[in-house]
Amino acid sequence: MTNHALFHTLHQLSRQLTNQLNEALKPFGLYSAQWSVIFVLHTKGSITQKELCEYLFVEAPPMTRTIQRLVKQGYVRQIPGKDKREKYIQLTEEAVTEFPKWEHAVTECNQTLLTNFPQNSQQELTRLQGIWLKELL
Repeated sequence: MTNHALFHTLHQLSRQLTNQLNEALKPFGLYSAQWSVIFVLHTKGSITQKELCEYLFVEAPPMTRTIQRLVKQGYVRQIPGKDKREKYIQLTEEAVTEFPKWEHAVTECNQTLLTNFPQNSQQELTRLQGIWLKELL
């Protein structure tokens, strides 16, 4: 397999997984990018917008748009930091309440996507992805 073919299939797979997740989240008015932010905030608690960008490998402008959408939906709030440019982002009570429903939909989606993918292959893929990601960081 050439490097081009490897990256091409990775991009195709990534796009397909994102589309499937978007469909699962559609009934809640959420998209995969919003879910990523919500999940990180649920896991890590209140963090800065810059930390969110760095953790999710997302540029500042699209992250700002995602956060603004989540603020309008009532799922996150922005808290001023030490200086005027720093903003902490945290989940609202409404988001904390709704989180189990969203997580259930995501879990069901993931399980469906993995239905025909053997457990040992899942473990190996997770291992390989971890190694590759560490090398890139």
